[in-house]
Amino acid sequence: MASLRDIRKRIKSVKNTRQITKAMKMVSAARLRKAQEAIIAARPYAQMLDDMVADLAARSAGEELSHPLVAARPVRRVEVLVLTSDRGLAGGFNSNVIRRTSRFLYENRPQLERVELSTVGRKGHDFFRNRGFTIRKDHPGLAQRPTYRAAADVAEALSARFLNGEVDQVFVVYNEFVSAISQQVKLTQLLPLQGFVPQAGAGAPAPAVEVLVDFKYEPNRQAVLDRLVPQAVAIKVYRALLESVASEHGARMSAMENATSNATDLIGKYTLTYNRTRQAAITKELMEIVSGAEALK
Repeated sequence: MASLRDIRKRIKSVKNTRQITKAMKMVSAARLRKAQEAIIAARPYAQMLDDMVADLAARSAGEELSHPLVAARPVRRVEVLVLTSDRGLAGGFNSNVIRRTSRFLYENRPQLERVELSTVGRKGHDFFRNRGFTIRKDHPGLAQRPTYRAAADVAEALSARFLNGEVDQVFVVYNEFVSAISQQVKLTQLLPLQGFVPQAGAGAPAPAVEVLVDFKYEPNRQAVLDRLVPQAVAIKVYRALLESVASEHGARMSAMENATSNATDLIGKYTLTYNRTRQAAITKELMEIVSGAEALK
């Protein structure tokens, strides 16, 4: 049985841990509010941009309208952008993304010529690097303070590799923010850009599209499409970063809340054990005193 001094040390240690987890929960809660506001503000813009690209294609039925970033081709080389965090203590936030990426690699690597990884966040980078996977590019610090400019640079680099034929598909794996206690892992195709309605080939029946009132485009439809498609790719990367950051703070807040609750329960158990041990020690001393007094009679 542990001594009273050992139990007191354990109680003190758990109390110190509880103070740390409680402070981390408050910090994550404060950061979560800002991150949640950012992602809520970004979602309508990203959705509207996708709708604009699809709408432009629908209004241009019968015209030769296309963009190289939406052109599909046989898939031989794939790149996956993995979004994790730089720090742990966030429950299953990082492990869920790593598990989903590992499953994708396991299922698709045998059929592909090459699969490369790009990472945002130290946890994902360290995990795959230590297991011998090819890390083409790491983006340190981007998980802490994501900006649209940084996201656009990442999207531009991935688009350049796609246009040069270095990769045939690009995916992004991240946690989508649902609520403070819920995150959902997403694996989304980034390139070629989806949602674009291809035109029918020669001799093929034209796809059924709704008759829409068209607009005047300046300078023309193709120029507008050339501007919108790269911007749509960039906003997809930016949205994924914002979703990941908000999910990280939500997961860490929930994990620290559970840790604080568990620490409180553990303190209660240790306190009960301490009181019982102390009571047993006092009873033993009293019995020794009484026994000594009886022996002197």
